[in-house]
Amino acid sequence: MQSSLYVALSSQIALEKRLTTTANNVANMATVGFRAEEVSFSELLARSNRGEVAFVGPGKTTISRAAGPTTKTDSALDVAVQGDAWLGVKGPKGDTLYTRDGRLTMDANGQLRTVGGMPVVDPGGGPLLLDPQAGPPVIGRDGSIHQGVNQVGALGVFSIDPKATLTRSGENAVAASLPGRPVQDFTRIGLVQGYVEGANVNPIMEMTRLIAIQRAFESAATMTSEADTTLTGAVKTLGPQG
Repeated sequence: MQSSLYVALSSQIALEKRLTTTANNVANMATVGFRAEEVSFSELLARSNRGEVAFVGPGKTTISRAAGPTTKTDSALDVAVQGDAWLGVKGPKGDTLYTRDGRLTMDANGQLRTVGGMPVVDPGGGPLLLDPQAGPPVIGRDGSIHQGVNQVGALGVFSIDPKATLTRSGENAVAASLPGRPVQDFTRIGLVQGYVEGANVNPIMEMTRLIAIQRAFESAATMTSEADTTLTGAVKTLGPQG
């Protein structure tokens, strides 16, 4: 068994996954509310006639929850989430999804939606309806929405258990394996009106990773080529004589 050949191939498969993830992060550096992806790898052990051989696992992709930079827009329908929390939105299948993209819009009926068209929900998961004729809303740190002297609703701000697995779903939103819980304590968590949060992608770090991945892939390719050459030479040497 050419263990080195299979080890190199497992490495190339893992590096391809990391390359795809890193390239996607770089492509979304300017996407509002984008959450970067990270890949962690594990070592898989297999037994051969010479002992244990270490292979590279396929890798586990996780979505980073680190905060991104905020930018002032002065738009009444823009909000940035501060702290480890998310805005709740209604997904295409009627399930609650979560986003950090606080660019909100109001349709002709006064319903609040994301820029992608998904309805924004209140803490109970219901839709939010404003009066299009009542002027721009005032959004408080706790998500409360006022038009004039009247409170017309509240944005759903949810915390997600750190143990929950996040997966991309919808436009710039995520689904959680555990349901989010409405935030009640806004001491460390809150909304800031007139701001949006940028992507939590570190451009320098991601470009450095791209270079490192390219070099690692070249090394793995060289190992594969050398293993193939060794195998071919062994076949020629040990093959039938005469």
